[in-house]
Amino acid sequence: MREFVDGNTAIARGALDAGCNFYAGYPITPATPILLYMARELPKVGGILIQGEDEIASIGMCIGASLAGARPLTATSGPGISLYSENIGLAIMAEAPMVIVDVQRMGPATGAATTGAQGDVQFVRWGTSGGYPIVALAPSTVPQCYTFTMKAFDIAERLRTPVFVLTDKELSSAMATVELKDFRKAEVGSRPMAPADEPFVPYRFETPESVPAFSPYGGPHVVRYTTSTHDEYGYLTKDPEKVNRLNQHLWAKIEARRDELEMADVDLDEGARVLFVSYGITAQAMSEAVEEARKSGEEVSSLTVYSLWPVPEKAILEAASGVGKIVVAELNHGQYLREVERVVYRHSAEAGVKAPKVVGLNKVDGTLISPSEFLQAMEA
Repeated sequence: MREFVDGNTAIARGALDAGCNFYAGYPITPATPILLYMARELPKVGGILIQGEDEIASIGMCIGASLAGARPLTATSGPGISLYSENIGLAIMAEAPMVIVDVQRMGPATGAATTGAQGDVQFVRWGTSGGYPIVALAPSTVPQCYTFTMKAFDIAERLRTPVFVLTDKELSSAMATVELKDFRKAEVGSRPMAPADEPFVPYRFETPESVPAFSPYGGPHVVRYTTSTHDEYGYLTKDPEKVNRLNQHLWAKIEARRDELEMADVDLDEGARVLFVSYGITAQAMSEAVEEARKSGEEVSSLTVYSLWPVPEKAILEAASGVGKIVVAELNHGQYLREVERVVYRHSAEAGVKAPKVVGLNKVDGTLISPSEFLQAMEA
């Protein structure tokens, strides 16, 4: 069976199937359809939706709901992500699980509200103070919008962290005919919970990569949350040892799980001298270009990045082995090109081998990259 559906609808369905029971957001093109779908469907499962007075209030309510036991979702676009920035840092510090959908549109500022782009890739990673690692998934098809949203909730709950789902106007708004079997459910775990009948320490963890447990909601424990650097009891501290322990933990609980969190699809062609790299909507054109090239006898490999953060370094190095040229295609001035260069050039320098040439295939005129432009980049 088939269905005619868009990415925004798939995201909303994925959230509901993941157990989302709270949504707060502010209308913004092209993410508004997610809010509207959740407004209609969330009350049917006993959930709560609030249209905040602005983006700052909306993500703040999601943090509060998360710390009170809810599974929150919010969705916005580039200008809203800019306003979310400070509270994203609070979610990282408070270790508040939530999923943040960024339906990217052309910037800067208000930009072009109905034009797709991929310009927020670096902002979601570095847009809040401290520079601590985050998780960001990038679906490239409508079914993946559904599945990756469920995966995002799983990661958020188990690791007590905000997780981003990055799409774009084209993927989220354009209708596609999809096989229902392609909407694959992902297992969604639960956040760690402490026993109700034992003493509770809100930020206690055994090792830096461990995830502290939540108190049972409505239970007997006193719980403290703060935006500031704190000890395991939630009290502010400037003790260097305690400060270091907390900050190493916020880093390690993501970095120590890179093998689990790194996601990519590698399509290798033995003997290929060119590797295409892309993500999101641009990866669809890449797949068509690879198919056309191979039909004409060309040898070419491709890598579709699904976890923008953490960067799938092992997959990049595997795909880059033996090629002479890497073409990184994206709808910006080369934001992910920087990551591919970093991984490939560092590895080549350490291994003492010649690095492949890494070039960008970029468009910022509001149109999509076509398969023919991939083929032109391969031949250049």
